[in-house]
Amino acid sequence: MKWIREFDEILPDQIGLYGGKNSSLGDLRRLGRQKGFHVPDGFALSTLAFREFMLSNSLTEQIQKKIQDFHSDRISLEKTGMDLRELVLTGEFSEEMANEVHAAYRALCKRLHKTEVTLVVRSSATAEDLPDASFAGLHESYLNIRNEEECLRACKQCMASLYTDRALLYRRKKEIDEERVALSVGVQQMIRADQGVSGVLFTLDTETGFPNVVLLNASWGYGESVVQGAVDPDQFLVFKHALIAGAKEPIIEKKRGAKGHKLICEATETPFARESVLRQIPCTQQERDRLSLEDQDIMDLAHWAMQIEHHQKKAMDIEWVKDGTDGALYIVQARPETVHAKRKQYLSTYQFKENPGDILLEGVSIGRAITHGKVRIVRSLAELDGIAPDQILVTKMTSPDWVPAMSKAGGIITEKGGRTCHAAIVSRELGIPAIVGAVGAMERLHDHQQITMATSAGEIGEVYPGWIEFERKENDLATFRRTSTLLMINLASPEAAFSSWNLPVDGVGLARIEFIISEKIGLHPMAAAHPDRVAPPLLEGWIDRIRPGHRTPAEYFVDALSSGIAKIAAAHYPKPVIVRTSDFKSNEYASLIGGDEFEPTEVNPMLGWRGASRYTSEHYRDGFALECKALKRVRGEMGLENVIVMIPFCRTPLEAKETLQEMAQYGLHRSEQGLKVYMMCEIPSNVLMLEEFDPYFDGYSIGSNDLTQLVLGVDRDAEHLSALFNEEESAVKLAIRQLIRRSKELRKPIGICGQAPSDIPGFSNFLVQQGITSISVNPDSLLSVHHQIQEAEFNR
Repeated sequence: MKWIREFDEILPDQIGLYGGKNSSLGDLRRLGRQKGFHVPDGFALSTLAFREFMLSNSLTEQIQKKIQDFHSDRISLEKTGMDLRELVLTGEFSEEMANEVHAAYRALCKRLHKTEVTLVVRSSATAEDLPDASFAGLHESYLNIRNEEECLRACKQCMASLYTDRALLYRRKKEIDEERVALSVGVQQMIRADQGVSGVLFTLDTETGFPNVVLLNASWGYGESVVQGAVDPDQFLVFKHALIAGAKEPIIEKKRGAKGHKLICEATETPFARESVLRQIPCTQQERDRLSLEDQDIMDLAHWAMQIEHHQKKAMDIEWVKDGTDGALYIVQARPETVHAKRKQYLSTYQFKENPGDILLEGVSIGRAITHGKVRIVRSLAELDGIAPDQILVTKMTSPDWVPAMSKAGGIITEKGGRTCHAAIVSRELGIPAIVGAVGAMERLHDHQQITMATSAGEIGEVYPGWIEFERKENDLATFRRTSTLLMINLASPEAAFSSWNLPVDGVGLARIEFIISEKIGLHPMAAAHPDRVAPPLLEGWIDRIRPGHRTPAEYFVDALSSGIAKIAAAHYPKPVIVRTSDFKSNEYASLIGGDEFEPTEVNPMLGWRGASRYTSEHYRDGFALECKALKRVRGEMGLENVIVMIPFCRTPLEAKETLQEMAQYGLHRSEQGLKVYMMCEIPSNVLMLEEFDPYFDGYSIGSNDLTQLVLGVDRDAEHLSALFNEEESAVKLAIRQLIRRSKELRKPIGICGQAPSDIPGFSNFLVQQGITSISVNPDSLLSVHHQIQEAEFNR
């Protein structure tokens, strides 16, 4: 054939002839046959066919003249796009070209052993899907095409979509020469997702660029609802190392989305032709409650994605479908991920100059920034005119037609959508901070309202009232030198873990389990283990939230806790991640759901029932068992053996011995599978009797806050004694000096994870001079403490 090639015949270096999308499909088809995954069959009209169509209909000069007028601002974007699309649609295919399309369609039917094949017809431009030029939804696709004539008409409509308003504006912004732009049309077997599942996946974390996970979004029906952000999808994270190593549970996170509706394809008859449209229908309650993919499907898709990434040697953005009739999975599109492809390694830090106050609104954070502006509520495409950089666009969701206006906004907030929706993808490429899935935004905000939006703290984006001052610092990580003293970070939130993956640190010195319990779970561990002992009204709302997919509260507790720990551990694998078992005080435990049933009233909780004393107590043993099960799952089933367990507030060597025995009952045997157990040194008995504690631990970490409190006898929460609470007091420094010296004599590593190095100038110098193994600080203190360590090592 002169104008057409089957996908199997198209080579990856033929982008000039078939565009990025179709060249990729040809490459995918061959790779799929080698690796065992499915890519729907089809064929493509080359860009030569497009240019021949333009010449035979005398369109080339007319189109160039109108584009010149647009670039000279003599005619509007909207007028240019409408005129150009009309010119193309009035053209006719030559008899030779039309015959080739008919022949290619019949050949496809024959290969698939069918008399008629349902098709999707897609645009594939030569300036689309290239590493430095990719945008979501620039050109059109047409679904449910069922015969030769419909196929021919859809091919022409795709050619016309080269001149959508958003495509014209994009090429102008990217300074792409219009005369060198052409369009290939891909014709592909359509996989029916009406009764199936579809979605998108990325071979990295889309927010942070973390490369060691596969991020997968899925929902019922056709994938446009996921891409456009019209539905809150299920989300899955697969840890690549665990998948390669054959770990039992490489899926480190599963989030059930609301999935309120799905898209199905319907045909409508007109006097002139049959047209297919996507129609939105509600999902059933059963569809909403269950996850849309089974574990094996998730792992298969992740495995295929990694094969594609390895083949292409770059991070990929992939669309997939699960056929609802035969259950088969298909890769339908793959293109390079462009947002993080050329991003330089800078550490940008944003920090409020003052307390931002009460939060107005929360949602999924897109980008890492703080910005402020005036609210501009938009309910439809017709209201988009006049968007300005000082405005925050607030709407339900966005679509490709909104791109010209979105590019002008200072920030974007949508009520619907997830991390891979249209608004999220476009915002990242434009470099505009966004918060998606902010339920109720259009009711709780109003036009012209001054707000500050913060997307800098992790997965949760926050909106505050008013204009709140902040500062931004940008630091080139390429200039960051490693030190002999290990520099580590403290992490609490799993949602913020991936933000730290490329920091030049030696691991995580402190990951707090209690943060995951309070923020992600909310239920007292003993209430999860014994829900029958909790008043039903207290559990009712909580159980309704977690019931689908979990048989008991205990099962949910272990699942949520292990997922949170796994995200932190995966972010820094294979570097050590020290996870401290729960160290709530009794009043903090009591504030959890069901906590009053299990907690005593203590006069001084800071010196009460906390840490190791709980773990072997009959009043908390079953709660600690859930923590142990989660840790065992992370290290064993999820393959994250870089997790080190740390025991807090261990008063006596007997407590240490009994705690290790308790852990062993749940498969956490010290030294087995490389398990190391550390002790938090924060009690004077730890200092005085380190040799007696030593047989039970592999290393130590100094908790300077509690150690200061107990050495000086000062309640760290007592405001009227705050002047006495000082880590630089001689007695405190003497205790720290003894801990470091004795641990070195015992040949055990010792670090510090308290606030002192971050808050006290010169404290890091003291620690380095004593020979401490590691210093762990909050990420926002990383640069200043690193400088202090460098200086101390130079002067040592």
